[in-house]
Amino acid sequence: MSRSRGTAYHTLASELRTSILQGKYADGSPLPTEAELALHHHLSRQTVRRAFQELVSEDLVYRVAGRGTFAAPADRQYLRQFGSIEELMGLSLDTELELLEPIGPRVDVAAAGRLSTTGDVISAVRFRRLHDGKPFCITDTYFPLEVGQQLGDLPELTERGTISRITVIGVLDSRLESPITEADQSITAVTAPSDIADALDCDTGAPLLRIDRIYRDGDGRAVELAVSHFLPELYSYRVRLRRNTP
Repeated sequence: MSRSRGTAYHTLASELRTSILQGKYADGSPLPTEAELALHHHLSRQTVRRAFQELVSEDLVYRVAGRGTFAAPADRQYLRQFGSIEELMGLSLDTELELLEPIGPRVDVAAAGRLSTTGDVISAVRFRRLHDGKPFCITDTYFPLEVGQQLGDLPELTERGTISRITVIGVLDSRLESPITEADQSITAVTAPSDIADALDCDTGAPLLRIDRIYRDGDGRAVELAVSHFLPELYSYRVRLRRNTP
């Protein structure tokens, strides 16, 4: 079955984005031309152009008329677009995880309720994300107790202060019998409580973007609740909305 043009340009943009974030194209390096990409991927020039436009809007590349498309300097390569579970797992491409509170059992009635566990004891871990050494996100992650126990052997999640390139969702997905297939998400604007403000080096009461995600496996079971607080000046969240067609 052939891919729709919209799907094709989104897929190409995702592949190019990954290559850029992995350092395949150094600052100022030219990307393949529209003609080269169209030929290699069996796409139209218009589809390739749409993919480039998406990367330009994310500040990952810039275009020079008559010369081509070039990778933006690394300090501009930051706006991220998440449209799939795989792209969330790819957060480790250009960020680091710093462990603030090691994984372990907690009594948390609210988190247990959102995870639909049978008791009030869950596993929890707190970490922050760094980009170029700067903190931009604090995440509290909760699991059903038996799920969290599957991660208890990881030094990245058990040794306070450890800095790594993992994503919790990526590690968890590799250990589950049924892989993660979907996430329920909510986004709200909040003010920073003192503990979050200290970890993000911002003022208490400063505006933050809060994103809650409940990840579910192929059986529909809630396996992870991630509650993240982002500095809005360092983070932009984008999604693509499509109109349903008959």
